Amino acid sequence: MRAARILVAVGAILFAAPAMADDPLVLETKIPLPDVDGRIDHMAIDLAHKRLFVAELGNDSVGVVDLAHGKVIRTLYHMKEPQGVAYQAETDTLYVASGLDGAVRPFVGMTLKPADVIPLGRDADNMRIDAKSGLVFVGHSTGAVAVIDPKSRTKQADIPVREHPEGFALAPDGDRIFVNVPDARQVAVLDRTIGKQVAVWPTNDGHENFPMAFDEASGRILIVYRRPPQLDALSPADGKVLANIPTCGDADDVFVDQRRNRVYVSCGEGVLDVFQRQGEGYDRLARVLTSSGARTSLFSDALDRLYVAARSVNGAPAALWVFRPTP
Repeated sequence: MRAARILVAVGAILFAAPAMADDPLVLETKIPLPDVDGRIDHMAIDLAHKRLFVAELGNDSVGVVDLAHGKVIRTLYHMKEPQGVAYQAETDTLYVASGLDGAVRPFVGMTLKPADVIPLGRDADNMRIDAKSGLVFVGHSTGAVAVIDPKSRTKQADIPVREHPEGFALAPDGDRIFVNVPDARQVAVLDRTIGKQVAVWPTNDGHENFPMAFDEASGRILIVYRRPPQLDALSPADGKVLANIPTCGDADDVFVDQRRNRVYVSCGEGVLDVFQRQGEGYDRLARVLTSSGARTSLFSDALDRLYVAARSVNGAPAALWVFRPTP
């Protein structure tokens, strides 16, 4: 019994120990998100001005965080359930996709002056920006990815998919868009030049494929399932599963750290999974504790930081957790 008590005590000390300098992710700071309750959705970053935008869905607001000084400097209200956010650097424009009314709201310049609302239909959600063309892509409605011209700030086209699109990724070379369509249990492959779906890959035994990222170094598409909680690496040529590994539950974001050949998965069960790419597969490097419901994140290669949005839980205020990768 005495030995058992010692083991329990030692385990408790190890569990409570702070992150060490050689851990793959070190919690650097927490930036409070004052008066934010309910669910927090996706984030976007303005590197030139070191601003991070947080979709505070439960508050119908978007928080503007000054990363240089570690504080919220402004809040945009009346966003009608903001889900996706994207920042277009060339036009200095923040785009906010609202789920409740299906509209995209642009805000321009350092003052974030509102521009004309862009109606899409309903349930405007995830957003991506093409680094080459500057085009803004928005998943929305019961099955479409909208194309927005950043110069005119108008919708140019809709590319249909079978059901509501969730996470998607733009191929860095070529014209493909890979889209998670969980309600149809598939990944849709779109051609953004001709504006059509050109292939579909069934997800077989995987359900609720929400997050997606493109691993440029390995040339793979990464998707994460919530049921079962699993990370799959797919061939962009034909959707063949090249590697898979169990991961944390209720995942909502996945990012690739190209510098270190790592993958970060943020999960609502209150953890981050860190995977190391090893040859053709991936090994779990660490499981990092966050907080319940902290399932959205953003990794910035330029700033070399992983930002995790932690909602208010059990009296603890909402905050932006800032992790520094090592080494």
